[in-house]
Amino acid sequence: MPVVLVESLDHEGRGVAHHEGKVIFIEGGLPGECVEYSSYRKKSNYEQATTLRVLKESAQRVRPRCQFFGVCGGCSMQHLEVGAQVAAKQRVLEDAFRHIGRIKPEVVFPAIYGPAWAYRDRSRLSVHLVPRKNTVLVGFHEKKSSYIADISSCEILPRHVSELLIPLRQLIAGLSIPDRIPQVEVAAGSDRTVLVLRNLLPLTARDESLLLDFGDRHGVGMWLQPGGPDTVRPMRKDEDRFLYYTLPEFGLRLRFKPTDFTQVNVQINRVLIHRAMQLLDPQPGERIADMFCGLGNFSLPIAARGARVTGVEGLASLTKRAGENAALNALADRCEFRVSNLFEANAQSLAALGPFDKMLVDPPREGAIALCKALGEDAPRRIVYVSCNPSTLARDTAVLLHEKGYRLRGAGVANMFPQTSHVESIALFERS
Repeated sequence: MPVVLVESLDHEGRGVAHHEGKVIFIEGGLPGECVEYSSYRKKSNYEQATTLRVLKESAQRVRPRCQFFGVCGGCSMQHLEVGAQVAAKQRVLEDAFRHIGRIKPEVVFPAIYGPAWAYRDRSRLSVHLVPRKNTVLVGFHEKKSSYIADISSCEILPRHVSELLIPLRQLIAGLSIPDRIPQVEVAAGSDRTVLVLRNLLPLTARDESLLLDFGDRHGVGMWLQPGGPDTVRPMRKDEDRFLYYTLPEFGLRLRFKPTDFTQVNVQINRVLIHRAMQLLDPQPGERIADMFCGLGNFSLPIAARGARVTGVEGLASLTKRAGENAALNALADRCEFRVSNLFEANAQSLAALGPFDKMLVDPPREGAIALCKALGEDAPRRIVYVSCNPSTLARDTAVLLHEKGYRLRGAGVANMFPQTSHVESIALFERS
């Protein structure tokens, strides 16, 4: 088997090396290591491979905490020290700016750190009945596979959720439709945790009794989703209460339903909001836009600083929730929320919102290219862009700099998803 020197990590956390004129992407290899590898996919100019042996080990290599690491696809970087993970993510961000946008930030912001384990308060667990083994699997998919990993614990889930994996397997196996429960969505709030079971067929009275007993014994709320998102409901009427999370720095409490979008890492979310407010610097009397506002995660801290905020979001259910959160936190007089498809933003739709002094943008992985292109002469003088995809951030940055006259004053990463290769980042743009 060939032996190579690993030079760097790619955006998926794989080692990058070169051999006989090809780029080799090696799972399990770390920069500075000499590894023996085996290729499982070969193309004309690159290969994808797995590490067979580490002949020279990196000082940053650590023993993975999870016994299922390497099989379960939920994590890809447990073999790398956490500080080195963050440094690798910073390089991914800088490489995206350089290769996609031919850009370099004026300042690299200090990385945002937080808990490295038991941090994931939101997750979607896949479920699969395996008749030949007479068991049900609950967890994440295996690496490079559609099969579900056979795991009994998870180090990135909160401990009380991890401890439910085996009981959940037993619960679903005992239902009348174990092959028609494809997923369980987990939502942990500040005071309680809810499990949402996706049931493709109706449950029997016995099934419902088993589910309610499970919830009582383990102290979790049990919800069902028999159809689309609008069908999500609690099994008990008295459980039809909101979950919530808090932002202590701003004295805020934001409530949400189990299937509403919220950040998976509450601690990092708080620090990320702190950084965003430092960069945006909302002032009383300013009018600030929060694009892709969700349920008000950034809107309410902006309003708490005294500015007037207009939140824009494509889902009416989230803008409704944002308005409720503003009212609950006595900020309704400084907030308004509108429904608009920002992926189809244009000069006319932005003009209809009126002029803004500043703007915060927090799009999904697709980025905000239409919004960036739609900015006109009266565009905000300052934009804070929170991104979960370095590639689309770099693409949008190129538009803001080369077409709209902004400067990339600074950018940095937030380790929202420790042990994985996902890169969350924040960037500051200004124009005179």
